Amino acid sequence: MEDSQQMHVCDENKVDMEIEQTDWEGGYYPITPKFNEDYPSKPPVCKFPRGFFLRPCYTWSNVYPSGMVCLSILSESDGWRPAITIKQILVGIQDMLDTPNPASPAQGDACRFLTKDLVGYKQRVRDQGKRYPPIA
Repeated sequence: MEDSQQMHVCDENKVDMEIEQTDWEGGYYPITPKFNEDYPSKPPVCKFPRGFFLRPCYTWSNVYPSGMVCLSILSESDGWRPAITIKQILVGIQDMLDTPNPASPAQGDACRFLTKDLVGYKQRVRDQGKRYPPIA
């Protein structure tokens, strides 16, 4: 993991991520991975709190309004392999936040905004970080 990415396990059910040296820097990004009884044969479901990326700051096109992460390595039919580690999942989510994938949108409005106004999109990302500062 790069020095610019930090993860803190709050308890057995939640991880807080801090992403530095990106437009996401300065924010607090709580993610909850849920592992079912079929893990590692089936991927966990990873979610941000419901509404975390909704208007007025709908900043992420690859997170559903429910908070569920849309990421190929978390898709049983697309990219999941039982050898994928928890660390790889969390780094993948951090990379997803910093590298938008408009080909796989979960929120159409955010995706359209990303593709039509990258400068404005990046400003909304920075605003998201200010809206949710790290917990001391």
